[in-house]
Parts: sequence; structure tokens; C-alpha cells
Amino acid sequence: MLQKELEAAVGLARYASESILDHYSREIIAEQKLGVDAYYEPVTVADRAASRIIVEGLASEFPDDAILSEEEADDVNLRLSKKRVWIIDPIDGTAGFVKKDGDFAVQIGLAIDGEAVLGVVYLSFHNVLYRAVKGEGAYAEYSNESPKELKTSPETDFVRMTLAFSRNHPSRGIKAIIAGFDFKNAIQRGSIGLKVGLIAEQQADAYIHLSPRTKVWDTCAPQIILEEAGGVLTDLFGEKYRYDIEDLQNHGGIVATNGAAHEEVIARLRPILNELGRLRYEPLQKPARQ
Repeated sequence: MLQKELEAAVGLARYASESILDHYSREIIAEQKLGVDAYYEPVTVADRAASRIIVEGLASEFPDDAILSEEEADDVNLRLSKKRVWIIDPIDGTAGFVKKDGDFAVQIGLAIDGEAVLGVVYLSFHNVLYRAVKGEGAYAEYSNESPKELKTSPETDFVRMTLAFSRNHPSRGIKAIIAGFDFKNAIQRGSIGLKVGLIAEQQADAYIHLSPRTKVWDTCAPQIILEEAGGVLTDLFGEKYRYDIEDLQNHGGIVATNGAAHEEVIARLRPILNELGRLRYEPLQKPARQ
């Protein structure tokens, strides 16, 4: 149904990655930018160059769509007036990019009427591409191999499950989560798209991110990939994210799972969140589309 859109997103992710890897091979100088949440975060020339490649490419192919990129100004009124919005993180995991640990990804998502319907996550350094279109399944592409359909694990026993958590932004509550769930295995990696991909590939079963500081470009593309593989992505309180509201911040954190264990993960989290003083946040409501 969205074949042209998928082909464009895959092509632009690969094209932008050529520029990203060129910068990666040289000295990387990170600047500090003030994000939409009023916190400073790293940004590089590579982030901005990749953003320009993707934004210009999508604008040329789909001139009637709104485009939101982490590295571009958000025209809120235009974005909220459009049915279709492209949501882009040129480099998800800039901290890993700067450290040269390989854990970063190009993320391109498409939301229609506020729902993620298409996603491409390309792990540039690892040459692994995840892609999905709503209702058409999720797939991984590795180098010259044929695409592999992705299916999450059916595991529901936390003792046998593997938790993925952030390498570059570890939470003070992660120890409480590991203990509270009795996870015996854990993987610490960078990039949200990469960690969600691990769940889709059955290398992990859950990813929990307590911080309220991720944004819609961190979750849009990974969400549809995980959902099409059989998983679920919500906030810490079990609420699904929408992509047609003014506020760009994922105040409720992130819970991504294999799907089978999602409800129990949310239930098990409640007392831990209470102990940590983590409260539910009510997002801004969507203005009426003109």
C-alpha cells in the first residue's frame, strides 16, 4: 500500500548513511544544542548533513506531506494540519556515534492520522536495515542476504527473558527494574532503534526506558517495526504514543516488549515506578485539524 514511500525511505536512509559513515571515519567534533525539552544534548555536522539529505529527498517525493526532523525547526501549525507526517531522527544514538561504538541508526517513520504506519531503521555501521509497513510485516536486511521476516519471542517468564537497556543513558532505576523483574540476562546497547530491533529479532524480550526525555522521532519508526513483528511499544503506564500532538516529548518513558509479556511488564512496573516517584504525565491534546 505504501510501496513508493517505503522505497523512498529505504533509499534515503542508505544514502544518508554514506554521508554519516564518511564523517564517522574522520575526527568527530560534537557540539551542544538546546533540545525541545530545554536540555543540552550532542549534535554533529553528520546529524545535520543526514537530516538535509532525508528532508530534501522526502520533500521532493512527497511535497504535500509534513516533515519533522530532530535537526530542523518544527512548523507546528503546518505539521498538525497535515494527515501525513514524516518523522525523522537522522542519527539516533548520537552519543554512540561520537564515541565510535557503532550503536547508532538512521530512523525514518511515517505517521498517518497520528499513527505510525511505516518505519525504516538503518544501523549504518552494522549494515542492518529494519523496515515495516502497517499490515505487511516487519523485515530485516543484512548485506546481500534475502530479507528476513521478523517475529518476536513468545516468552513470558522473566527469568528466561532478556532485558535491553541504554548504554549511553543508564537510568538510576535500572537496577531496581532488573531486581524487581528477576531478569537474569541483560544487554546494554545504544540507539532505541537498535534495541527495538533486538526484540524484533528475538535477541531480547523487553526494553524499558524510564527517562521522560526521548522524543517522537526516537519512537515512530521503531514502534511500527516492533508492532509488525508482534511486539508492543507504549509508555511506562501502558499508553500508546500518538504522533499528531503538539508536544514532541515522550514524557511517559518507553516500554517495548515482545508483546506476549507486555501487560505483565506494565503491571510489574507499577510498584517500582511508585517507589521511584515516577508519575504519569498528561500530554497536550491534539488541536483540531483545519
